[in-house]
Amino acid sequence: MKTKLEEAREIINSVDKEMIDLFILRMSAGAMVAEYKKENHLPILDEKREQELKKKNLSLLNRPDLEKYYAIFFEGVLNASKEYQKDKIK
Repeated sequence: MKTKLEEAREIINSVDKEMIDLFILRMSAGAMVAEYKKENHLPILDEKREQELKKKNLSLLNRPDLEKYYAIFFEGVLNASKEYQKDKIK
C-alpha cells in the first residue's frame, strides 16, 4: 500500500511529464512568434499582450488561494519565452 507521500510524488511525476510536453509545444509557438517579430521588425517585449495573458489566465484559474503562486509560475513561463525568442532572433 502506497503512502500519501508516494501517491503525491506519482501525481507530481505524471504532471511534470505533461508539463514538459506542453512546454515544448508552447516554446514551438514562441519560435513562430519570434520568426514573425523578426520579419516584421517588432520588439520581443509586448507589455500589453503580457498583461492580457496574465489577466486572462488568472481569470481561468478559479482558485483564489493559488493566484499568487500561479502568477509566479506564469511569470517564469513568460520570461523563458522571451529569452527563447531573443535567442531565435539572434
